[in-house]
Amino acid sequence: MFAPMSKAHTPAATRSYHHGDLRQSLMLEASALLDSEGIAGLSLRKLADRVGVSRTALYHHFTDKNALLCAIAAGGFNLLEELMAPLAQDAGLAPGQRYSRFARRYIDFAIAHPARYSLMFGHTLWHQGLANEDLKQVAFESFKRHREAVARWQSAGILPSGLDSLRLTQVTWGTLHGLAQLVLDGVYADATHLDEICDTVGQLFCG
Repeated sequence: MFAPMSKAHTPAATRSYHHGDLRQSLMLEASALLDSEGIAGLSLRKLADRVGVSRTALYHHFTDKNALLCAIAAGGFNLLEELMAPLAQDAGLAPGQRYSRFARRYIDFAIAHPARYSLMFGHTLWHQGLANEDLKQVAFESFKRHREAVARWQSAGILPSGLDSLRLTQVTWGTLHGLAQLVLDGVYADATHLDEICDTVGQLFCG
C-alpha cells in the first residue's frame, strides 16, 4: 500500500488558493521573476508553473503578459510610496538633511528593484502605449501626492516657495529619476558616491 502523499509532494497543479491570496502570490512571484530574469524571462506559463496553478486560474487575474507587467509596475509605485511617505512627513530633520534622505531612499529603491523600476518608468509600457488605465491611474496619483508634498514643503520653507509647485515637482522628481537611472546604468555615477550625491541634492533644492 502506498503511503499518503505528503503536502510537500502534492502536485503543483492541485494547490488551491483563496482568490485574493492567489493574486498576491502571483504578484510576488512575478516580481521575483522579473528581478531575476527580466521581462524576456517572465511568461504566464512560467509564472503558473512557479506558483503551482493552472493557466486558467492565472487568466482570471491577468488576461495577458501586458496586464501582468502593468500590475507589477503599479505595485512598484505603491511600494515606492510606502517607502517614501515616512520621510515626506518627518519634521525632525533640517530641510537639507530631510531632502537628502528622501533622495537616498528613492535611489535605493531603484537599486533594490532595477527591473521593476525600469518597468515603472521605461520604454516597455509607456513609450509603446501599453500602459493600461489602472497603471495610468496609479502613476498619476503617485505624482499627484508627490506634488502635494512639494507644496507642503514649500509652505514650510523646506523647498523654495516662489516657484510653481507643478514645475518644481517635475524638476525634483526628474532629478531623482535621472540620478537613479545613472546609477543603474553605471554612467557618471555609482553607488559608492550616493551619500555625497544626495547631500548635494539636499543643498541644491533646500539651500
